[in-house]
Amino acid sequence: MVYPSAAPSAYTAAYLDDFIVQVRAQILVTRSAPHNMTNAAPGNTSTISAPALPTFRPTNLLRCGFIFGVYNVDTNAVKSVSVTKRDSVTLNTDVTELQRDDQILWMFGPRDTRIAEIYKQIISVYDKKEKFRDRLNVDSQTGSLTIKNIRNEHSGLYKLQIFSQRGTSYKRFNVTVYAHLPIPQITITQNHHHPSNQYCPSSSSSSNQYCSLLCSAVNVSAVTLSWYKGNSLLSSISVSDLSISLSLPLEVEYQEKNTYSCVLNNPIRNQTQLLNITQLCHMCEAPPSDPVQCCGFTEAVIRLVVSAVVGVAAFAVVVYYIRS
Repeated sequence: MVYPSAAPSAYTAAYLDDFIVQVRAQILVTRSAPHNMTNAAPGNTSTISAPALPTFRPTNLLRCGFIFGVYNVDTNAVKSVSVTKRDSVTLNTDVTELQRDDQILWMFGPRDTRIAEIYKQIISVYDKKEKFRDRLNVDSQTGSLTIKNIRNEHSGLYKLQIFSQRGTSYKRFNVTVYAHLPIPQITITQNHHHPSNQYCPSSSSSSNQYCSLLCSAVNVSAVTLSWYKGNSLLSSISVSDLSISLSLPLEVEYQEKNTYSCVLNNPIRNQTQLLNITQLCHMCEAPPSDPVQCCGFTEAVIRLVVSAVVGVAAFAVVVYYIRS
């Protein structure tokens, strides 16, 4: 008889007491009832059945880690599993083939709610609160658990207990469900898209040689938004669990020849939008007859005001000379 290495807790002791009561009851009934007997004579087979014995399933015993005097704990760390919303994920038992008397027990959440079980090669799925809604599937050969069309509410800790004649083993899986990633969008900041050109010679060269851009992603959580120049990271911004909109600015020369990209990623996937500088950031080609088209709004207003003032002044000078 091998005893646990540590004294059982009150929780474990309660289940052990319950097991002892069930075993004693079964022994008493077994002693007082005749056994099934089969007359094996050819052509004359009859069976005398004993009264039905109490149904005994070692689930309570198994939950506290005792079976046939063996107590074995898997000390492996929790395995992290990441999956995209509406995809399927399989939590593997690493068992090649279950034996008839093996028991598989799957539990979920902080209360270790039993959600699936294999006992005597019979598969049972428990979902009283309809949290999973027909999404659970247990492999009859290995006991692995598959969650189909997974949702955010299925994120959490899953516990596996395997009970066999070889002993008891445990596994834990921390499942995280991520939303689908949208493709980030690159737009031009309207008030700053004024490349330098011959029609606005008064503009400062430093402000007109650049194209200001904004990369955005709407309604995202647990992601990072980044600008890259080739393979080099230029800037990035991250958000945790809150679902918000992210945006990240970038300023480039309109004649820039390097490759720029905006990347949105989470731990399992990324979406990339390439920047077409030639298409988004080009020189203004307004005709000489209407050069104001290529000027910034503020600069255009100033130039119009100056032109009006000059016109009024010229008109005043002409009127003055005519009257004099």
